[in-house]
Amino acid sequence: MASTIIPARAIIPFLVAMMLLTGVCNTLLTKYQDNECVRDCDNPDPKKRKLFEQPVIQTLQMFIGEMGCWLVVAGMSLYSRYVTKAKSYQAVNTTDDDDNDQTTPDNASIRSHTALNGSASASSKDATTSVLKGWRVLLLSLPAICDILGTTLMNAGLPLVAASIYQMTRGALVLFVGVFSVVFLRRHLHLFQWLSLVGVVTGVAIVGLAGAIQPDKKIVHDPHAATADVGAEALRVIVGVLMIAGAQIFTATQFVLEEWILERSSIEPIRVVGWEGLFGFSVTLLGMIILHLSIGQFNPYGPFDMIEGWRQFWHYKPIFISSILIMISIGGFNFFGLSVTRTVSATSRSTIDTCRTLFIWIVSLGLGWETFKWLQVVGFALLVYFTFLFNGIVQPPLKFLKVREVEELLPEEPIEHN
Repeated sequence: MASTIIPARAIIPFLVAMMLLTGVCNTLLTKYQDNECVRDCDNPDPKKRKLFEQPVIQTLQMFIGEMGCWLVVAGMSLYSRYVTKAKSYQAVNTTDDDDNDQTTPDNASIRSHTALNGSASASSKDATTSVLKGWRVLLLSLPAICDILGTTLMNAGLPLVAASIYQMTRGALVLFVGVFSVVFLRRHLHLFQWLSLVGVVTGVAIVGLAGAIQPDKKIVHDPHAATADVGAEALRVIVGVLMIAGAQIFTATQFVLEEWILERSSIEPIRVVGWEGLFGFSVTLLGMIILHLSIGQFNPYGPFDMIEGWRQFWHYKPIFISSILIMISIGGFNFFGLSVTRTVSATSRSTIDTCRTLFIWIVSLGLGWETFKWLQVVGFALLVYFTFLFNGIVQPPLKFLKVREVEELLPEEPIEHN
């Protein structure tokens, strides 16, 4: 089959845009689930109403969405087997009818045959050196396990903070990915890039501070109770920010592992997502059963009560519908994110992801999920500026920080699609 060359600059903006869109939908839908009441919903006291709080089930539905990529792989295989094969057969017949009197191959045919053999040999060599050959596909279970730990910790922290604070705190991912890329992938970062990572972390700290100083207050009539509620809410925000920031260590490990694997294999990103979904689903389901038997059954209606969690999943229509949408969005987000990792880098993927914070923040303000905070604007501005600085989109402010050659966000080499 003839190969077509698509310039990287033409396809990467599409991958980035779809990564941002599916990522925004995933965060907002997950926060919507966390805001859904599942018990004592008719109680006149809002504080006694119980909201959906099942971080392990939310992790499991993420992996179900990733496993859905196998449906796309199957569809692509069927299309290639029947539709493409039929077109190739018709083309061969047409050529045979035109050249049925020629029995000796000409020089062009010989060159074509040699080129095809050379291409096949190269492909065979690539397959031989792939780190995912045979049983070694189990290596994809390593980033899947990191995904389990990071996602579950973030899902547990999300109910404690606003959606935009959650997303901004995830900006700490840039620091860990940058450090791990230098240590394990032997990447080189310039001085201004290290300063950018420090600036990103400073922005994340300011965002967390904004949530602690100005927590979203609930309407209460007792002024003493109001003071206590504000203090408790500030503590909840601090705990939530620490949980989400700590989860970025696992997510950064996942990104770096995926980049290391993709650099050493020719497997398509959509198959990587499918394998990670399969491994992650198996491990999460086993962990869910163990947590239920050891903790959940002794803490009814808690976050590890698997039976109650599945009852809420099937009984409440908003939970069920949002779960289906989350499965679709997370499958797309991981596919487009891995495509960005392959065509650019893990560090760029993590910095690009910071940009979806703005959209999540705007939607959250519009839905009334949170209130406007000026300090949060300062933190977000620092996140965006240092993200752009890290990727070379803006120049360093000081002359001694500037370098002659900076790795661009979009690579020059083309992407080949067979």
